[in-house]
Amino acid sequence: MLLTLVVVYLLVTIAVGLWAAKRVKTSADYAIAGRHLPLVMIVTTTFATWFGSETVLGIPAKFVQGGLNGVVEDPFGAGTCLILVGLFFAAKLHKMSLLTISDYYRERYGRGIEIVCSLIIILSYLGWVSAQVTALGLVFNLLSNGAISIPLGMVIGTLSILAYTLFGGMWSVAVTDFVQMIILVVGLSAIAVFAADLAGGADKVIALASSKELFNFLPEPSFTQIAFFIAAAMTMMFGSIPQQDVFQRVMSANSVGAATKGPVIGGLAYIGFAFVPMFLVVSALIIMPEQAAALIEEDPQKVLPTLVLTQMPFVMQVLFFGALLSALKSTASATLLAPSVTFVENIWRQFVPKKSDRESLMTMRIAVLVFSAFVCAYAIASEGTPIYDMVSSAYQVTLVGAFVPLVAGLYWRRATTQGAIFSIALGIVTWVLFMATPVGEAFPAQLAGFLAAVAGMLVGSLAPQALRNRQGSTQQVVGAQA
Repeated sequence: MLLTLVVVYLLVTIAVGLWAAKRVKTSADYAIAGRHLPLVMIVTTTFATWFGSETVLGIPAKFVQGGLNGVVEDPFGAGTCLILVGLFFAAKLHKMSLLTISDYYRERYGRGIEIVCSLIIILSYLGWVSAQVTALGLVFNLLSNGAISIPLGMVIGTLSILAYTLFGGMWSVAVTDFVQMIILVVGLSAIAVFAADLAGGADKVIALASSKELFNFLPEPSFTQIAFFIAAAMTMMFGSIPQQDVFQRVMSANSVGAATKGPVIGGLAYIGFAFVPMFLVVSALIIMPEQAAALIEEDPQKVLPTLVLTQMPFVMQVLFFGALLSALKSTASATLLAPSVTFVENIWRQFVPKKSDRESLMTMRIAVLVFSAFVCAYAIASEGTPIYDMVSSAYQVTLVGAFVPLVAGLYWRRATTQGAIFSIALGIVTWVLFMATPVGEAFPAQLAGFLAAVAGMLVGSLAPQALRNRQGSTQQVVGAQA
C-alpha cells in the first residue's frame, strides 16, 4: 500500500510538472523561467534544491557519528553559500543579460575560460545528481522489501524526474519545488513531533545528544584538525557559488530584490530546518537503541527510514516518504537541468553557432536526456559510496577551478584572462597532486588547491602588468639617455 501511494505521488508530481511545461515557449523559458519567478518561488526553489538526499539521509548519518563538527560542510557551509550568493553575487549577476553562469566567464575572460569553466561545472554535477538517484534507489528498495533492487530503483527514480524536467525545464522545476517544499516541511515537522513523543520528550533527545557530545562544533586545537575543518566549511560554502543551479534561481527572479532576498531567506531556512533530520536520528537511539546502533555500524543512512517503517504508524510512513521523495526529486530535477543547459549554451553552441531558438530548446531537452543516462549509470557504478561523500566531493573541483576567477572578475578590476588561466591551472593541478599523494592526508587537497588558485590569479594578473611597467620605465630611461 505504501509503495502504491509513493507511485501515485510520483505520478501527481509528473502531472504538475507537465502542466507547468505549457509555459515553455523559448530557450529562456526553459533555462531561467523567462525571468518571471516571484520572491516566494525563489525562496521555495532555492530551499528545495538544497534540501536533498544528503540533508535527509547523509547529514543525520554524519551527525550521529561525528556531531556538528562532522557536518560543518553541509548544512552550515551549504546554507552559508546561499546567503553569500544573495549578499554579494545576486545583484551583480541579475543585472547582466546572461543565460548561464558560464556566460559570465566568456564576457569577462573570453571563450577559452568559458569552455574550461563549463566543463568543470558540468563535471561537478555528476556526484550531486548521482547522490539523489542513489537515494531514490534506496527508497524503492526499502518500500518493496527488496523486490526492487537498488539499481532498478535508481532507473525508476531517474525516469520519474526526467518525465517533467525534460519538457518543462526551469518552469516545471520551480512549480514542483513549490509543491514539494510544502510537503517536505509539513511531513518532516509532523514526524519530528511524533518521534519526540515516542522518545519521551524533545528534552530527552537533546539531553542524549548533549551527553554524547554531538553538539561539539569546533575542531581540536591542532593545525591539521583546523585545516581540515576550514577546508570542509569552504568546500560547499565557496564551491557551490559558481554553479548553474544557483545562478538559474538568481536569473529566474522577476526583480533584483527577489534575486537577492530569495537565496538569503532560503539559506537561513535550510540551515534551520536541516536540524530536523538530525533530531530524528538521535531520537532513534532512544526509541530503538539496539537496532539503531547496529544500523550505525552497518549503514547509518538507513536509520531514519528504518525508524519510520518499524516504529511509526502508516500515516507517518506516508508523510516521511512523501517528504523524502520531495527532497530527492526537487534536488535531482534542478541538478539535471543545470549542467544540460550549460553544455548546450556554452559548449555545443561553440561548434554549432547558427541555430534558431527552437532548435536550441530541442538541443537542451536532448542534453537533459543524455545527461540523465550518464548520471544513472554513474550512480549505479558508485553504489555503496556514502551519499554525503558523493555530494561533498562534487564541489571540490568548482572550488579550486571556478570560484576564484568568478570572485576576482566581479570584485577586482585588475583580474585578467591570463590570471584566470593561471588560477584554474594551478588550482586543479595542486588539488590533484594532493589528492593523489600522501601529502593530502596532512593538508586538505581542496584548501591547497584554493590557495594555489588565489596565487595563480594574483601572479597571472599582476606579473605581466608589472613587467610591462618595468619595460616602459626602461625604455623611458634609454630614451632620455639618448
